Amino acid sequence: MTWRQWLSREVLTHRSLMAILMICYIPGTIYGYYWYENQLRETWNSNPLWQLPFVPDSPTASLFFALALLWLWLRPEPSVHPFVRGVRGVLEALAVVTSLKYGIWACAIIFLGAAQGDTIEPSSWMLVFSHGAMAICAVLYGRFFHYGGIAIAVAAAWTFLNDSVDYGFDVYPYLPYELKNDVTGIAWFTFLLTAFSVFVATWAKFGPTWERGLRIAEDKRF
Repeated sequence: MTWRQWLSREVLTHRSLMAILMICYIPGTIYGYYWYENQLRETWNSNPLWQLPFVPDSPTASLFFALALLWLWLRPEPSVHPFVRGVRGVLEALAVVTSLKYGIWACAIIFLGAAQGDTIEPSSWMLVFSHGAMAICAVLYGRFFHYGGIAIAVAAAWTFLNDSVDYGFDVYPYLPYELKNDVTGIAWFTFLLTAFSVFVATWAKFGPTWERGLRIAEDKRF
């Protein structure tokens, strides 16, 4: 079996693999929100309530992706109803952009902190592997989703808004102590990473295909 076959739609959307992904993503998403418990409490007590949705970045990305995968599993073809097709497209675009962005971001912050003296604990390695897998899955499965240009624009707007709230109101994820003086640089990195993730999400769907016949002619772009 060639690497192209291993990365094919037939293999990656096989019901057994999709079931395994659901087993990983659903508990992982729940645990992700639990991981943010202290920051959510602090935001609840000290900040306007409208800022709460912008706090748990990674688990929300994982939630988007789990829902997009579930939709792909249960109904692989795009809906004939424009509204449903539009909602699905936005969900899928958000799944790819945010999963890629926060997958890379978490790994980068952990290693940047370690470079400045922070200790990488076993829990940190767990975050590296889980978030790295988020980023990889975003690229692999983005090819099979049905989002289009408008959905990508909506996902980009939401993610840039999230960045603006995070660093404009100081509700960004907790950073290692060693990075407390690097918030401005991390903010710039975060905005640039969002732009990169939007580019990759666009490329994954509309760029050069990885296998012949990847694009489905009957897909109606949103």
